[in-house]
Amino acid sequence: MSDTTAEGLTLGAVSDIVKSKVLVDTVQIFQPGPEVLDPDSGEYVPGPDTVIYEGPGAIFAQGGPGITLSLEGQAYVDDTSDRFKLLTPLDAPLASRGDQVRVTVATQDGGLINRVWRVLDLSDAGTLAIVRTTWLDQNTQTAGS
Repeated sequence: MSDTTAEGLTLGAVSDIVKSKVLVDTVQIFQPGPEVLDPDSGEYVPGPDTVIYEGPGAIFAQGGPGITLSLEGQAYVDDTSDRFKLLTPLDAPLASRGDQVRVTVATQDGGLINRVWRVLDLSDAGTLAIVRTTWLDQNTQTAGS
């Protein structure tokens, strides 16, 4: 199967345009480190994160799927009103459920810096994809966190 559309534009060319014009922020996909004992305070503190990916990306607010109801009308455990979508290049690794995402460089909206999202499920994948799509739920609830 050819990757050329009827107009002669290849998926590779579209992917290059999206990378340069849409994936303009720098994002990290990471797993939070296990808690470690701080010998000075005697308290457990978060250990260093394990970064799975750091590179071009974009975050978009999305309505996402509607409310999913379970037995007896209880809201589904992953129901959220703060649904976002992460776009990364196809060569970025797949994010897994429970991984976290943060924006380290924002070219347009400084309000994205250091916000943290939780990955809701394994990144989407498809035959004709030009970017990798990952559904997120925002963890950070206050500005400057």
